[in-house]
Amino acid sequence: MQARGPAPFSGIASMAARDATGTTGGRSTTARPAMSVSIFDLFKIGIGPSSSHTVGPMIAARQFACQLDALGLLPAVQRLEVELFGSLAATGVGHGTDRAVLLGLAGHLPEQVDPDQIDAAINAIHTSGQLAVLGRHLLPFVPRTHLLMRRKSLPYHPNGMQFHAFGADGAILLRRVYYSVGGGFVVDEEGARVLNMADPPPPDALGTGAGLPYPYRTGAELLAHCQATGLSVAALTLANEQHWHSSPEVRRRLLHIWHTMAAAVHRGCAGRGQLPGPLHLQRRAPALHQSLCARPEEALRDPLSMLDWVNLYAMAVNEENAAGGRVVTAPTNGAAGVVPAVLHYYARFVPGANDEGIVQFLLTAGAIGLVYKQTASLSGAEVGCQGEVGVACSMAAGALAAVLGGTPAQVENAAEIGMEHNLGMTCDPVGGLVQIPCIERNAMGAIKAINAARMALRGDGTHVVSLDKVIKTMMQTGADMKTKYKETSRGGLAVNVVQC
Repeated sequence: MQARGPAPFSGIASMAARDATGTTGGRSTTARPAMSVSIFDLFKIGIGPSSSHTVGPMIAARQFACQLDALGLLPAVQRLEVELFGSLAATGVGHGTDRAVLLGLAGHLPEQVDPDQIDAAINAIHTSGQLAVLGRHLLPFVPRTHLLMRRKSLPYHPNGMQFHAFGADGAILLRRVYYSVGGGFVVDEEGARVLNMADPPPPDALGTGAGLPYPYRTGAELLAHCQATGLSVAALTLANEQHWHSSPEVRRRLLHIWHTMAAAVHRGCAGRGQLPGPLHLQRRAPALHQSLCARPEEALRDPLSMLDWVNLYAMAVNEENAAGGRVVTAPTNGAAGVVPAVLHYYARFVPGANDEGIVQFLLTAGAIGLVYKQTASLSGAEVGCQGEVGVACSMAAGALAAVLGGTPAQVENAAEIGMEHNLGMTCDPVGGLVQIPCIERNAMGAIKAINAARMALRGDGTHVVSLDKVIKTMMQTGADMKTKYKETSRGGLAVNVVQC
């Protein structure tokens, strides 16, 4: 099936909307930013360990290289300089930001790069001191000289990047600033400025509802559409997605997302040895998987053995993510294990589970995620881990409630419960690595999501705290949270755990 129009985009670039020339969805990159309205902008296939610190910087670097090419400047470039600011500098090496920038400049995209070939490509750049921009324009590039870390933050977001291209006479040919704002979304300076306005433009001015049958930004607007039409959250989301793709194509792409998630679980269970980095952390999912498969009779004695499997699914994905493997942002890489774990719970433990339920699950989770994206933040560097694992828990809770027969009101209630009990969660990765506490935190998020769905389904959807209120609270809490607790590795567990 062919798409019905250009893919949606966030700011100047999303992975789904980028093309080889550096344009985005057929629109000028100098236009005011359009917030993404497609669930395929949330569920991106990429590599670990971080959507904001790996996927986003790779997209931004490639975007810069493509702009040089599109403007006819690439042959004149004699030197490149890249500066990473704020959280990207503080935890960038542990998150693979430096490697991601090199890969992006070389022309790679997160969805297409082969994780097994990354080490060789990076080693070749370090060994030769040269980088082929877009794979064809060879330049001297020594990372310690041309890739600089700046602990200060740029004005609009903690995850800022600045790219410079210089000509033979040392003059600047092109300068661009980008922000990786969470979940692999990238915006330029103008996009970041608009997103940070105290009184941002109305939704239609940002393109959030242009052409959609059921435009929404908030949970209340989503529920109002469901109540007015009698549609489920999933059916309403499918109608919106058909603005770009036919219904069979949406279904095909969602099942591809599911198969990619399942493959990440499989690889995580089959992996061996230690995760990369100075923590020397041993993979736990393979041994847990072997233990569960070796003693299936224990499930007959222990009514909570299902929780062991959910823990396994989440940890397998996040260990694969920590190793730089292929995962799906859901909505971020750091929280990539929650939605797959709960979706595996549905597929393996719920009677009658099938592909249609999996599609309904992902449509519902995507709808909830878009509310967070359009009204709040998915960035641990901006609001702490409540914006990553917390959002993933909320998405998974609402989605599970839906496939278990919940009404839209119960779905919204489940999503609210999922976030309410993740409020205030810090982002304090030990050693700047997406390992401790991130891997176990995904498992806990998945268990919370299942319980949130069950709690909501025991009620009628009526509750005091709405999803929108809890999202507003999340943003206020994130603003009050000290910077050292927001993906800088300068607070919390990051300073209280001795690195071996």
